[in-house]
Amino acid sequence: MSSIIFLFFYNFVKISLLFYFIDLFIVKILYFMSVKISECVSLGHPDKIADYISCYILDEFIKQDPYTKYALEVQVKDNTINLAGEVSSKCEDIDYKALCQKALIDIGYNKDYIAKWGGENVINYEEIHVNTFISKQSQTIAQGLSGWGDQGIFFGMAVRNESTDYMPFDYFLAKDINKKLFASNLGGLDIKTQVVTKGNDITKIIVAIPLLNNDTKNVEEFVRQNYKGNYELIVNGTGSYISHSSIADCGITGRKLVVDFYGSGCNIGGGSPWTKDGTKADLTLNLYARKKALDYLKSSNKDYIKCQIGCCIGRKEIEVIITDKNDEVLEFYVENRLPEEIINEFNLRTPIYSLLCKDGLFSRI
Repeated sequence: MSSIIFLFFYNFVKISLLFYFIDLFIVKILYFMSVKISECVSLGHPDKIADYISCYILDEFIKQDPYTKYALEVQVKDNTINLAGEVSSKCEDIDYKALCQKALIDIGYNKDYIAKWGGENVINYEEIHVNTFISKQSQTIAQGLSGWGDQGIFFGMAVRNESTDYMPFDYFLAKDINKKLFASNLGGLDIKTQVVTKGNDITKIIVAIPLLNNDTKNVEEFVRQNYKGNYELIVNGTGSYISHSSIADCGITGRKLVVDFYGSGCNIGGGSPWTKDGTKADLTLNLYARKKALDYLKSSNKDYIKCQIGCCIGRKEIEVIITDKNDEVLEFYVENRLPEEIINEFNLRTPIYSLLCKDGLFSRI
């Protein structure tokens, strides 16, 4: 009898241990599956300088004509700025060079900053040369604007974490570090941050920030004080970072889309939300997709919601797909929404474009 009892408990322990290690193994797999990497760049980065200049000019058009049709790309290299695209507006009196100068000053590339860093290291608003290649909007596109102005796919997402503005933790963290460093005056304005997270743990932070003396100590202390944890911290991996902005790198609009949207947390449609007025689906339907994802998340028990939207030029119908983190379709339907309805919902007839570029595409949702 005792041997039977012994065998029973022996097998029970073996099975329990087996399930314990299986559970442990699954937990570890899930833990490492949750490894995420995201980066962020500041408004002083050359690509964001280009985005901001386009948005800044658009705001000036909108102030004078809220129904301006606008699609203007920007390229910035050294002190040369190229503006190319299409604009149709009742506003004709636009000083493009003056607006580019004001945009640069607003970012922080002002006279004191240039004196501190030297004109050989940063863009100089007083010395810029602006080339314009701007025509009126195509009549073919204009004819379709009773519906959507283009075809395309657009994505929105939301996670159940109010403390990260319903954004993925890794994305929020990379952006938060960047914003704090940008406001700290510890270095220059052209800042890149990147993080690696496992679940809610930080494992690595990478910072690239212009420093005149190459002394990274103050930046390292600042990051450690603001973000606790046992993580690897790298500041200026090449050792020296002085020349920056468009002097160090050519900036082009729409080249930091993953940074502008959700980091590695969600698909993106590929179209830039910047450089365009509210009639363009690349702006309006990306905002709408984010709002739909956020609204659905708040009304459900899900931890992650993704919304995909598709549209057709000249038509008002949009296809909407709502999925969870396992890509299970929760809802699929067709909705009739005119561009003007969503434009009004997000106040896109008002000069808010430079604020969206500065604060974040979804900062007003």
